[in-house]
Amino acid sequence: MGFLAQIFIWWKKQTLGTRLYTWRKGNRVGQDALGNVYYENPTPGPDGHPRRWVIFKDSIEASAVTADWHGWLHHTVSEPPSDKDVQRKDWEKDHRPNPTGSADAVYPPGSLMNPSEKAHGRTAYSAWSPE
Repeated sequence: MGFLAQIFIWWKKQTLGTRLYTWRKGNRVGQDALGNVYYENPTPGPDGHPRRWVIFKDSIEASAVTADWHGWLHHTVSEPPSDKDVQRKDWEKDHRPNPTGSADAVYPPGSLMNPSEKAHGRTAYSAWSPE
């Protein structure tokens, strides 16, 4: 990413200010399975808690933070999660980010955005015409 993009395009990744703050004050705590990297500044902030943040691997999407790391970011748990700490139940599914607006989005039957409905020329809508 170019220098100007780091200054102005915050929604792509981290800005120059975030990169400098992370370099100066951040201690790398861990990384999740999706490639997001988590940092902490151990100095207590105004609320008495250390400041914690995440640098996303791809685009900034809050649903890309897994439940384990979400609890750590919001001070629900004090210790960062690791692979050995996580005890999954048999019925639990793996975490998936919200696919809305992406190529993996799910459209219900009858939706105008459903590709199978478009391919067959069918829609759930029929125009009203007066008799």
